Amino acid sequence: MDIKVSYIIITWNGLALIRRLLESILHQMKREDVEVIVVDNCSADGTKEFLKREYTEVRLIENAENRGVAYARNRALEAARGRYLFILDNDVVINDAAVEGMEEYMEEHRDVGLCACRLVGEDGEVQESCKPYPGLLIKLRNVLFPQKNTFFYATEMNGEAFEPVYVIGACQMIRREAFEQAGMLDEKIFYGPEDADYCLRIRKAGWKVMYLPQYTMQHLCQRKTTKRPFSRLGRKHIKALIYFYWKYKKI
Repeated sequence: MDIKVSYIIITWNGLALIRRLLESILHQMKREDVEVIVVDNCSADGTKEFLKREYTEVRLIENAENRGVAYARNRALEAARGRYLFILDNDVVINDAAVEGMEEYMEEHRDVGLCACRLVGEDGEVQESCKPYPGLLIKLRNVLFPQKNTFFYATEMNGEAFEPVYVIGACQMIRREAFEQAGMLDEKIFYGPEDADYCLRIRKAGWKVMYLPQYTMQHLCQRKTTKRPFSRLGRKHIKALIYFYWKYKKI
């Protein structure tokens, strides 16, 4: 049978998170037209052993070292067979209604290359997952003056689908034809604006990027670089932003 949806998940030392995510996907795994691919970025917390023991139906790709988000996702993307490539962070909890709603939306809107749903935290608060261009001033505002309400908050709360500049990589459903035109994620970006870069490339290829607030999933947003902007990961994020601004000649 043809694969309709390929779940693409990367993880690094997130055993508790991946356990929770996979439990939420159990019903979807029963579908014959679904595959689940997990890329482990050289975890040392027992993640690989857990997956091999508890989830033999999951295709596990083991990276010998952590070379970043884009590199890991590309290893899964090049192996995926689905008509829709469903990228998820390991700290997401899916629900069947949202998944099936996103699939149906993509089937009905053939000009959409990538879509995402509303993400909420464990407290039920709506997260900033649909965004404008990640300019320098916006990035500084997020670090220095984090806000509860998002850039698109008023539009988002209307509950109707709309086109932001980009949606974060925690939850993205990509049409295969759009992926084949846009190509792989940019592996020069270790962590950070790889999601913005990819949405911009999808749009450049002539496809729409849509945000669907009528569907909701839970996301335990860790905000690693916002909390610790000068940590090792934070410095890699800053380096990725500099590369991103150079690539698009816009800050």
